[in-house]
Amino acid sequence: MLITHDTRCALDLVVDLVNTVPEAEEPDPLPDAAALDAFARDHDLSDVGVLSPLDLAAVHEIRGRFAAVFAAPDARTAANLINELVAAAGTTPRLTDHDGYDWHVHYFAPGASLADHIAADCGMALAFFVVAGEQERLRRCEAPDCRRAFVDLSRNRSRRYCDSRTCGNRLHVAAYRARRREAAG
Repeated sequence: MLITHDTRCALDLVVDLVNTVPEAEEPDPLPDAAALDAFARDHDLSDVGVLSPLDLAAVHEIRGRFAAVFAAPDARTAANLINELVAAAGTTPRLTDHDGYDWHVHYFAPGASLADHIAADCGMALAFFVVAGEQERLRRCEAPDCRRAFVDLSRNRSRRYCDSRTCGNRLHVAAYRARRREAAG
């Protein structure tokens, strides 16, 4: 599956956005328009403008809908969720070469809100996975104490953890220690 630079950026954005969904009793990592503005700048989103509490509410709403895509049990469910996101955003594909980047496709309309920008570009990035029959690559970490979203881009679709250096390594060390205890005793 060919993943272009802008698609990869949209995938990174949607994963980071889904991973801001607060767990029970945790504070929201995107509590206000200033945090949302920092999030948008961290992801080099173009045409953002001044953000308001209305933008924050709209992004919180699509964040939950994107989280549902990562939890979808099958491609049809994921496709329906993505279709709703993309349709609501008023997708308007256009070629652009702004800010020193070569030609690439933006799916959001000029002047779109931040939520529509994210819904259109990220929705289309996820749509490519469903179209390619690769919806199962949209995953949640299998570590028992972590449910972070990630996109499995491994060649053989074998990635199980959001980060092998933290979640994966922690579980491997725990399994090793359990085997050692069992062998000792």
